[in-house]
Amino acid sequence: MLPRQREARHFRLITRRYEKASIILTSNKSFVDWSEIFGDQAIATAILNRLLHQATTLNIKGESYRLKEKRKVGLPKGTTTKK
Repeated sequence: MLPRQREARHFRLITRRYEKASIILTSNKSFVDWSEIFGDQAIATAILNRLLHQATTLNIKGESYRLKEKRKVGLPKGTTTKK
C-alpha cells in the first residue's frame, strides 16, 4: 500500500494530465487490485476513471518472460517470487 502522501501525488499527476497529455502506464496488477495498492477505494476509482477514459488498454496474458529465464537456470516451475 502506498503512503497517503504518495497517493495524493499520483492523483494530482493523473488529474493534471487528464485530457491534456498522454500517459503510458504498465502494471502487473489488475484494476480490481488498485484500491488495495492505493489503500483508498475513492482515490483508486478516481485515478482509474481518468486513466481509462478514452484509453486503449492492452492485456498481455501468458507466462512471465523473467520467470521463464529463471526456470532455465533452475527455479522450479511451481515457485513464485511474491513478496
